[in-house]
Amino acid sequence: MNIYQVTFLFEDPRLEPTIVKAAEGESILDVALENNIELAHNCGGVCACTTCHVYIESGMENLSEMSEKEENYVDRAINPRIESRLACQSQIYGDIIVKIPDQSVIIGH
Repeated sequence: MNIYQVTFLFEDPRLEPTIVKAAEGESILDVALENNIELAHNCGGVCACTTCHVYIESGMENLSEMSEKEENYVDRAINPRIESRLACQSQIYGDIIVKIPDQSVIIGH
């Protein structure tokens, strides 16, 4: 099993960047939760909301391909960008840098 580096950056200026390890195929959401990194996931990680929306700053090619369902939800996220993904749907297959939006603006959080 391959192990990769995941760097978490945060829009919240009070939070310091965090570097953790991830096993191949783990989702960004699972890696965040395993490392006590706050990331909303109101639907429980089943691609039924947008609360785990993140930005991939580097390594988009090291993630699983985006499904049509995920793409439809990303379009509904707060401030979607070309580098947007849902953390629950993004399996890791290489080193990545992820920026977590400010969690204080997440509805239902």
